[in-house]
Amino acid sequence: MTATRSHIVRGFTATLLARAIYMGSTAVLMLVLARYLLSPDAYGSLFWVIGILSVVQLAADLGIGKAAARYLAEYRTRDPGQIPHLLRATVSYKLVVLAVVAGALLVAHDPLAAALGEPSVAPFFAVGAVYVVANSFAGFSQVALQGFNRLEYSAAVQSGTAVVRTAVAIALAAAGLGALGAFLGYVAGAAVGAAIGLGVLYVKFYRTHEAAPRFEPGLPRRLLEYSVPLTATRSANVLDKQIDIVLVGAILNPAAVAFYTLAKQITDFALAPADSLGFALSPNFGEGKAAGDVTEIRTLYRTALEHTLLLYVPAATGLAIVAGPFVSLVVGADYADAVPVLRVLAAFVVLQAITNVTSDGLDYLGRARSRAIAKGATSVANFVLNLLLIPTVGIVGAAAATVVTHTIYVAINLQIVHAELSLPVREIAHSVVTIGAITLAMAIAVTLVAPMISGPITLASAVALGGAVWAVLAVGSGLVDPGVVRRTLASV
Repeated sequence: MTATRSHIVRGFTATLLARAIYMGSTAVLMLVLARYLLSPDAYGSLFWVIGILSVVQLAADLGIGKAAARYLAEYRTRDPGQIPHLLRATVSYKLVVLAVVAGALLVAHDPLAAALGEPSVAPFFAVGAVYVVANSFAGFSQVALQGFNRLEYSAAVQSGTAVVRTAVAIALAAAGLGALGAFLGYVAGAAVGAAIGLGVLYVKFYRTHEAAPRFEPGLPRRLLEYSVPLTATRSANVLDKQIDIVLVGAILNPAAVAFYTLAKQITDFALAPADSLGFALSPNFGEGKAAGDVTEIRTLYRTALEHTLLLYVPAATGLAIVAGPFVSLVVGADYADAVPVLRVLAAFVVLQAITNVTSDGLDYLGRARSRAIAKGATSVANFVLNLLLIPTVGIVGAAAATVVTHTIYVAINLQIVHAELSLPVREIAHSVVTIGAITLAMAIAVTLVAPMISGPITLASAVALGGAVWAVLAVGSGLVDPGVVRRTLASV
């Protein structure tokens, strides 16, 4: 195993562990809030407000953090003396923008709630001013640490955020503060994440690099210029992930938001490994391109893509098959309306898994503008489809809009990667056909036993059967080499 691959494995392991803590904490929070502490209406209202604040956060974050990460990755080897200048400039830019956005939110929280037709959520927006600031710096510190390729620190930010958020949200909701108490948990988690991340950046990187006599001429301008396409991409990402929730709440009702949000949260749990792999892999794209080593990047990306498809195509298929008993047994019959949404979003799981191992790498390859154009166009299409389908089809329409538009986005991303890396299309296509055959066999096995699912044990047995069929066929087909797996695990 090359040093690069070994570093990626270690980074992936740290990120996956943090993601596991994050998703485990989120799962506990989701189950406790949905099943015991909040009604569907209150649960929906909570995540409707968070969706709206995520849109507000676009103006607070712009693309400055991701742009800084790109240049931190480049200059940490090229000219480390620029690191303090980059960090200081980025934080200064963010403070100016955050002061404007958070101040406006604090002043206008009552009129905003009234304009949205929900005056009762005004306190959420008032507290939301603090949430936007804390969440912005927590997110910035994560991507900046990714730029330094020190994913263990980025993982600590994510883990700390999740654990504190879950503990505080449950405690305050249980104490009688309801949805507002749960939201205060989100604020506390973001604040702790920001404190950890900024502290690590200061102690481990800002203070340890001797600043160059001056900022490299033109670098501040390039930083801001590169943030423009990243702002567009981030805006499109947030619109894709949150605008459907906002529209469901505006067009339908809070309970519909609860059902739709629950289905999306379940897909988020499934996407943790791909998210971790993409986060660990992407900084190496920029380093490899700077070194002129396209062959290594091509091999890494092909391996990541094929193994992502091998995991996620069968997993998403199995999720669609057992969605009904899974929701009923885990969350409760009150959320049965989430089942058809989850079945549609199973296709999105595959698409987003591909995106997770692809899109961040494009930013590090310098193709942020191309990705921004594609993301912007498909996000607008998603918004329009949501407006058309939610009033007629309901929350299933929102899920369908997400799948259709994301299919187009993934196709464009793959084309951009191919243009940069000249992927071996024929070999990848052969692997895809093999994965399809494995998925079909697994789906038949799970479908045959699905009618027998009546409780947690039979549900776990059905999942285990599907996993066993997948494992045997994956090894038998040669797509998984047990020896390589053992050596990789031993190197962690």
